[in-house]
Amino acid sequence: MMKKKKSLVEDSATLIALSDHPEQTYGSIEKCAEPQENKNVFSDGVTKIDFVLVWEESGNPLKSADGEELSFSSSRDAHRKWRTEFLSKLQDAGLHQEMKEVVQGKTKTTYVLLSAPWNVLCYYAEEISLRVPLQVVTTPISNWSETILEKLHTPNIMAQDVPNYPPDYYTCPFRTTKLERFLGHENKDTFFKTTQRHQILYEILARTPYGALKRGEVGIGRLVSEKVLTAAFPLHEGPFEMPKTPEDPQCLNMRQILHHYWARWACWRKYQPLDHIREYFGEKIALYFAWLGFYTGWLLPAAVVGFIIFLFGIWLMVTDVPAEELCSSGNAFIMCPLCNICSYWNLSSICYTYKAGLLFDNGGTVFFSIFMSLWAVTFLEYWKRTSSILSHRWDCSEFEEIEERPRPEFTALAPMTVRNPVTGAEEPYFPETRRLSRTLTGNMVIILMISIVLIFLMAIILYRTILSIIIYRSQSAFFIFSAGRIASLTGSMLNLLVILLLSRLYTYLAQCLTRWEMHRTQTEYENAFILKVFIFQFVNFYSSPVYIAFFKGRFVGYPGSYNTLLGIRNEDCGASGCLIELAQELLVIMVGKQVISNIQEFVLPKLKTWWHKRKLKPAPSQEVIDEPDTNSQINPWENDYQLLVCEGLFDEYLEMVLQFGFITIFVAACPLAPLFALINNWVEVRLDAQKFVCEYRRPVVERAQDIGIWLTILQFISYLAVISNAFLIAFTSDFLPRLFYRYTAGSMSGYINFTLSVAPANFTQNEMSCRYRGLRDEKGQNTQDYYHLLAIRLSFVIIFEHVVLLIGRIIDWIVPDIPEEVEIKIKREHYMAKEALAENQSLSKSVLEEMERQNYELRQRIRTQSPTNNMSPTSEDEAMPAL
Repeated sequence: MMKKKKSLVEDSATLIALSDHPEQTYGSIEKCAEPQENKNVFSDGVTKIDFVLVWEESGNPLKSADGEELSFSSSRDAHRKWRTEFLSKLQDAGLHQEMKEVVQGKTKTTYVLLSAPWNVLCYYAEEISLRVPLQVVTTPISNWSETILEKLHTPNIMAQDVPNYPPDYYTCPFRTTKLERFLGHENKDTFFKTTQRHQILYEILARTPYGALKRGEVGIGRLVSEKVLTAAFPLHEGPFEMPKTPEDPQCLNMRQILHHYWARWACWRKYQPLDHIREYFGEKIALYFAWLGFYTGWLLPAAVVGFIIFLFGIWLMVTDVPAEELCSSGNAFIMCPLCNICSYWNLSSICYTYKAGLLFDNGGTVFFSIFMSLWAVTFLEYWKRTSSILSHRWDCSEFEEIEERPRPEFTALAPMTVRNPVTGAEEPYFPETRRLSRTLTGNMVIILMISIVLIFLMAIILYRTILSIIIYRSQSAFFIFSAGRIASLTGSMLNLLVILLLSRLYTYLAQCLTRWEMHRTQTEYENAFILKVFIFQFVNFYSSPVYIAFFKGRFVGYPGSYNTLLGIRNEDCGASGCLIELAQELLVIMVGKQVISNIQEFVLPKLKTWWHKRKLKPAPSQEVIDEPDTNSQINPWENDYQLLVCEGLFDEYLEMVLQFGFITIFVAACPLAPLFALINNWVEVRLDAQKFVCEYRRPVVERAQDIGIWLTILQFISYLAVISNAFLIAFTSDFLPRLFYRYTAGSMSGYINFTLSVAPANFTQNEMSCRYRGLRDEKGQNTQDYYHLLAIRLSFVIIFEHVVLLIGRIIDWIVPDIPEEVEIKIKREHYMAKEALAENQSLSKSVLEEMERQNYELRQRIRTQSPTNNMSPTSEDEAMPAL
């Protein structure tokens, strides 16, 4: 408990800011004497553009042989009818509209500019529980690295002075009747932030019907997917390029600030301006970049330790006794053929491959596996703390439990309503039994798709075996010598191609299934979708490495008694063992996917943007309906329409979570994996930043309390990594056999001979005796050393798991999820909200009467346009009580 002596000085921070000069920066962070001209307005130069709807039509109507114009097709007529109905319902909801039509060649592009008046903003702000400011928070914000460097009196090369820092506020849900209690209520133009206006507009657009509700003809999402509208988006706040003439940094718009101080490659070693990202893109996107930066920072110690382990492997290549024995053995060890048509071979021929295997298979990997297991647990625990700090600072601490509203699509399509037990408000409801049946159907589809993945895995295993046989028959000495490596490498590349193709198919299928399941909130919808796709992707990406690590070469048999599958001898590990094949598979899949993804993220957006701009290139003749634009520069809505649609964060999270699995589950096979991940993530941060700032249309702001179900998935992976690394070290690595032989023989001399068995007498080709890997006698039976080693391996797995998991639980117990100072701030904010919204405070009657009149008119319009009253406000008795 924090204790402090009583002070005679009153704590002024507990007072609610109700001064005559409230903060003027709320809603529009402008500290510039001459701000840039705002072009996101209607033709009157005053009305703000909150959202833009776009559709394209062929400019030339069809004509008959007589030259008479033919009627449009039925689908075009239906689309026009839906658009007209939709715009009419938006007008009934109180939105202001302005239409612009631009003819470019044979295509006519129509832009509908939307703006919400003050009374509509107030009504929906209360409806969706937007949070508005009570008082400025004066506590300085710092991070742990900055604090440590400051104490060490070391210059912080990661710090940068980003202008127009968004102020932090104590906030609470908006209430029209308490308007005068909020900061900045005098200025209606800036009281609601631009991003909040976007949220309100999207809420209206997403729940407005345009046809029959029974057929689900509701919302902007359906209109865009049906190609009735080609786009719907809020506008960026001006260009991202810096002004040609030098300007005061305070005069830059937020997009220019983000580009200059975040998205440029020159900022690769600087802190991310997370509060600016949150101000412009919202909490959900800001939390993703916060997690990505946090994860990348934590990869640094893992990469350093992994690189040291790799250097230790290089040292072993030179000094390892068994490696020297193998390389100098000459013709001492004649090995049995690796396939039915293969020939005998000398063990000394794999000298360099065996030494290369020591880079990944050595005693240091045991330490590194333990280190990475504890690293994963500690990383997640400290991320929970960071997440709780950010969610409180960004007013999202209670978002999922109290504030999150039902999805607009769910609101429009739900067949009934029930009272929310937390808020007391009537909310749409979908029967759980019907959702359960749909979920079970979706699970059947998941199982079917997983079966398809396993079928492809079997096909790739057969491909490697058949390719090896074909190469051995080629009569080429070079190809015959490298047959196993060629088959393994091409199999890995083919597996990567299959993975990428199946991923696209299943992601689309999972999206359709999740939408069909009718989840209530956006968080529930995303969690269900993410879980479906991750289960599939987990099997899709990890099935081949798991097969190589734990199954390949385990069921081969021995000379004279080989096991077969479909008449083909079971696949054995290569001449140098399975661990180096696993390392190769990991590098091909992990690094290959990262390279492909980064090329796609860097090249494809630029190509798509170039093609879109080329397609929309202004023709010599242009006509603009309403008032012609005299400005020669392109309008902001036309400029933003040329950008790409933001496809969300799912692919970004999935890529990083799969990467996290590779560097933890299979880290014993590839100590360099964290280093490759670190390099990739440094590039990934800037690529993603450039996409959001420069290439994408501005996404609608979404709030989020944390990274959602991704955290649960990361925790699952961290526990699975402990089990996986225990079995990898025990059964795939040579660590325990080497340890056992050193203990029994006293030195490593003769280890190669110890690991080889003599083929049974009934297996003879040209009466030549040969050796094979295994601990068997001349009859093919397991020796006593095999069972001793098996007991050691099983004991190691149990001890490794228990020790690592115990230490992980201790770390979990030591590191609290929510820092003590954050808990105190949350309690303080609750107290302040209660004081600010107390019922005994007197308010201006004129303001109340005017707001009540406007809200009454708005309710009447909404009731007339919605037959199911999905958009009608709750009664005063049902409204959520003020905190």
